[in-house]
Amino acid sequence: MAVNDPLGDMLSRIRNAQMRRKDKVNTPGSRLRAHVLDVLAQEGYIRGYSTTEYGNGRTEFEIELKYYDGEPVIRELQRVSKPGRRVYAGVTEMPQVANGLGITIISTPKGVMADHAARDAHVGGEILCKVF
Repeated sequence: MAVNDPLGDMLSRIRNAQMRRKDKVNTPGSRLRAHVLDVLAQEGYIRGYSTTEYGNGRTEFEIELKYYDGEPVIRELQRVSKPGRRVYAGVTEMPQVANGLGITIISTPKGVMADHAARDAHVGGEILCKVF
C-alpha cells in the first residue's frame, strides 16, 4: 500500500512504538526521513538510527528510542505541514514549542534543521513537525 505522507508515517511509528515501550522501531528510508532523524538525534530525542540497504534503492531505518526513568523522552510529536496543507514560516514568525523547551523541525533552503538553528542562520521555511 502506498503511503501518501512518508514523514507522517514515520512520526506515527515512533509514537506507537513509544506507547508500547519498544526499544527500536523500523521505518522505510528516504532522504527527508534521514534529515529529520539527524535533527532528532542531534537534539537528544532519540539515541540514534542505523540504515539497512536491501538493494534496488530500497533502504530501511532502525530507530533507537530514548527513555528517561521509564518514560519516553518525546512527550509530543506532531506533524504540522501536511501534503494537503503546507505551512511555511519566516524567521520572525517562527513558532516556539512549550516556550522554547521543545523544538520545531523546519525544512529550509540550507537544509532540515531545528527552529533555533534556523533563527541563527536567519532562514525560514516549511514547518515539518513539532517535538516536545
